[in-house]
Amino acid sequence: MTEQSPALRLEGITKTFPGVKALDDVSFAVMPGEVHALMGENGAGKSTLMKVLGGIYQPNAGRIVVGEEQAVMTNPLEAKSKGIVFIHQELSLAEELSVAENIYLGELPRKRFGMVDWTTLYARTDAILDKLKVGFNARTRVGALSIANQQMVEIARALTVDAKAVIFDEPTASLTDAEKVVLFDVIADLRSQGVGIIYISHRMEEIFKITDRISVLRDGQYRGTLETAQTNEDEVTQLMIGRKLDLSRNASHHELGDVALEVRGLSCGTLYQDVSFEVRRGEVVGFYGLVGAGRTEIAETLFGLRDPSAGTILMDGEEVRISSPVDAIARGISLVPEDRKGQGLVLGMNCRDNMTLPQVDDLKAGPFVADGAEIAIFDQYRDKLDIRTPGWKQMVRNLSGGNQQKIVIGKWLSMHPSVLIVDEPTRGIDVGSKSEIHNLIRDLAAQGYAVIVISSEMPEVLHVSDRIVAMYQGRVMRSFTSDEVTEDSLIQAISGITPDKVA
Repeated sequence: MTEQSPALRLEGITKTFPGVKALDDVSFAVMPGEVHALMGENGAGKSTLMKVLGGIYQPNAGRIVVGEEQAVMTNPLEAKSKGIVFIHQELSLAEELSVAENIYLGELPRKRFGMVDWTTLYARTDAILDKLKVGFNARTRVGALSIANQQMVEIARALTVDAKAVIFDEPTASLTDAEKVVLFDVIADLRSQGVGIIYISHRMEEIFKITDRISVLRDGQYRGTLETAQTNEDEVTQLMIGRKLDLSRNASHHELGDVALEVRGLSCGTLYQDVSFEVRRGEVVGFYGLVGAGRTEIAETLFGLRDPSAGTILMDGEEVRISSPVDAIARGISLVPEDRKGQGLVLGMNCRDNMTLPQVDDLKAGPFVADGAEIAIFDQYRDKLDIRTPGWKQMVRNLSGGNQQKIVIGKWLSMHPSVLIVDEPTRGIDVGSKSEIHNLIRDLAAQGYAVIVISSEMPEVLHVSDRIVAMYQGRVMRSFTSDEVTEDSLIQAISGITPDKVA
């Protein structure tokens, strides 16, 4: 019996840019029917490697072997024609086109004289959508879909070709728990057909649930491959960042100040009802719950993006009305949004301009913005937050996810808020940068900020919070201190199970 050949093999891949060696002699293989995790901190070289594999970049050295044939990819369509399919984290869809047109973009079936064969197109698309068990059809306009459903359209693209290898890049970042189950079923179906899968994710629980092996990049170099069943999170983390992390629960006991923000009986239609809580200076209050529990909508109300239908908001004991973000900022409330790229940053602008965007009017010297004042603010928060960038002129789109998040946080800290709301602070960020963001949140609380953290990750909430508000279907189920909360009690609360029902 002959030994099985890899579905995909990378040999000695090296890629340099002016002054930077992004990849240095990277080699690893993915077997048919294997789910192979690729892990590394932001900036480790994963994205560059995938762009080489997808034909966007040409390597300076090394080769790519698909099946038993060496492959040279000069563009993404050529990569796809050789059986290499990408499911990108960043959506690349045409919102005004239908689901079918997006899935078969560039490859629409044709009739005589070049006319699009719409009947065939819709039939093929609906067959794929049936496999994914989604609630929309081929004719649906993509722009009318939720972000999670748009991600499912991206996944559907992988099922249109005879794939040798499929690369999933943070595929669950925008998916609900139910949609994750469907995704994992799709992956299981692909592996049963002998497709090799590269799975890129920062979510350790997913990695250990569905992968067979884990390859790690650090500083552009291949650091090794581990058998998933024979390793653990600590070993993978150390291979990724070269050090151990403190992943314990929050155990800080610094003295808390006065109540900075109090919410009484706040409601917003059917999104959430009768929500009450308070946040003290020096305190981190974590909001935890399933997707749709109403956590983000509460933050948007506090920041003036939604009008409440009932309830009261108090700042320093005084009732306030917040009808716009301008009102919120004036009252000392800042929001670091869940979608940092779409809502928190202007990717085509440099670091300095992103950092000072909310206060441009305050920095004007006559009709012009004072460059010196802007640079001084950027330098102050670059040092304070340890933002790693060559300088203020660097475009924000070129920063790692962790450094982009620090730019957003720095932008709002420069406004000197009383209350800082951080929604999903480490989504799409590697484990090393996560630790830095967690430490930053704790440091901000120690400096007297009142901080609200909204997160879908239980370890994160437990690690940073002094108190945790558990929500279920738009209502507060329970509020825990860091001393009294347990994982079981937290899971029960966000599942709608009250203490009396447990008893």
